[in-house]
Amino acid sequence: MKVTMYTDGAARGNPDGPGGYGTVLSCIVNGEEHIREYSGGYVRTTNNRMELMAAIIGFENLIKPCEVDVYSDSQYLVKAFTEHWLEGWIKKGWKRGKNEPVKNVDLWMRLLAAMKPHTVQFFWVKGHAGHPQNERCDVLATTAADGENLMVDEGLEEA
Repeated sequence: MKVTMYTDGAARGNPDGPGGYGTVLSCIVNGEEHIREYSGGYVRTTNNRMELMAAIIGFENLIKPCEVDVYSDSQYLVKAFTEHWLEGWIKKGWKRGKNEPVKNVDLWMRLLAAMKPHTVQFFWVKGHAGHPQNERCDVLATTAADGENLMVDEGLEEA
């Protein structure tokens, strides 16, 4: 089955929160489009972690292996895959540049595990340019940020 995922994290104010994250899955089943929206409420965390969590939610909610196209305005999420940063990070023991540790390894590992059964392509939709594929998730992430379901990110607490 072919699935299109639109993912976005929306930071509000400073990196300590609040923010929001959300993802939209669009799949074709028997010639009909089905759209599912997932939102985890607003999260006291950093924007990059929200982008990763949005993608993780989408992948973890796919029941069987799919061909997945992921559209995101997050360079942090998309470029990690399109420029093969992850492969380099893993080979270097999750180090980058001058041996600096990579941030958010816990979420990268969770995302890799969630992606495993699927065939995945990532596409960067340059943010907030009125692109309909970006607008769909902007709405969802903003709704999450304005919601009442506060979650405190464990990674933020540990930092």
